Amino acid sequence: MRTWGRVYQQLPLRSGILLLLLIPPLLVALQLLVVGPRLPRAASLGSDEQGGAAVAFSVLNIEPEKSSRRWGTPFLRPRLEEEEEEDGEGIREGTRAYEDENEIQVGSRAVEVQPWAAGKPSFTAELGRLIAYITRPQLNCSRVICPAQAQASQPPALQESLHWLLCAEAWLLPAADRPCVAYSFSMDGGDADYLKTVSGLGCEVHSFDPSSTNASAGHLGNSLASNHGDRGVVSQHKMWLEWRAARKRKHKARGDLGSVSQTLADIMAALGHHTVHFLYADLLSAEWRVFQNWIESGTLQSVHHLVATVHLQWAGFEVGGTDEEVLCYWFSVLQGLQASGLKLVHSSAGDGHSVLKRTVGHARSSYTLSWVNTRY
Repeated sequence: MRTWGRVYQQLPLRSGILLLLLIPPLLVALQLLVVGPRLPRAASLGSDEQGGAAVAFSVLNIEPEKSSRRWGTPFLRPRLEEEEEEDGEGIREGTRAYEDENEIQVGSRAVEVQPWAAGKPSFTAELGRLIAYITRPQLNCSRVICPAQAQASQPPALQESLHWLLCAEAWLLPAADRPCVAYSFSMDGGDADYLKTVSGLGCEVHSFDPSSTNASAGHLGNSLASNHGDRGVVSQHKMWLEWRAARKRKHKARGDLGSVSQTLADIMAALGHHTVHFLYADLLSAEWRVFQNWIESGTLQSVHHLVATVHLQWAGFEVGGTDEEVLCYWFSVLQGLQASGLKLVHSSAGDGHSVLKRTVGHARSSYTLSWVNTRY
């Protein structure tokens, strides 16, 4: 009896020790049961878990930054980042985190991604919204400057026949005693009428064409020699527009100026310009990424008039995704231009009826749009 008594006295002690030993494994198991379902699943190439409810962005063909949350390439579906070299040093990055679903993050500004036109992906609805936006002027001008003319006049009766126009309201034009600066980014002489017009206005004119054979020669500094005080003379530069900031770009060989490309902000700084009064751009489908750079960098605050051709035949450089996503991205960029102060004053339809490689009867393959900045 005494032996059994001792056993019963020891049971609570042994049970307590056993319980203490079991508690940690039980806590770990409980944590796995609660937290485990919330852990993100591994991303797979080409996977799409959006369910058609929102547009998500990730990055393709752009040099990596330290924080993936600050990248802004508009590749319109969640997928893995391709390997890239940075600054020629062989640094490679693998997969990247997905962007937020509601905005393209770059720097201190962002292009806000617009909701679907019909509440869900629809090619017809997205295209209809885009075409309606780029064919309806937002500001009427009582006086305009037409191509190849240097004098303001009343708007012609058939404005549709004009390729572009400049709004000549007094508050939009540079003062007579102030310098006027004009840039043109075009190839194959497509900007001849524009150059004639801004030269006739007495502007300091700079033409940028990487295919030009008459452009300045030498290193970057010589290629951006300004013509201050020599109004009406066109300075030729064998250069082109870049949409990446210099520190993000891979360094390129600069043996000839055909390989040189700079952001608009870099070019303005090199030329000593704080304002560009007139800017013409036909960027051959690079316009969407360039527009995004201008919006996010704040460069548009220094541009008073913008004439640019938008191309709809294909998604454009470094833009991808489904057709619906691309159309939504384009519209979002246009909304970003408007948020920066640009108002559409004229729209001219180009040739063809191809949109994202589809034949569409009521839309054109390109449009030349004329904007004025109401916020400078």
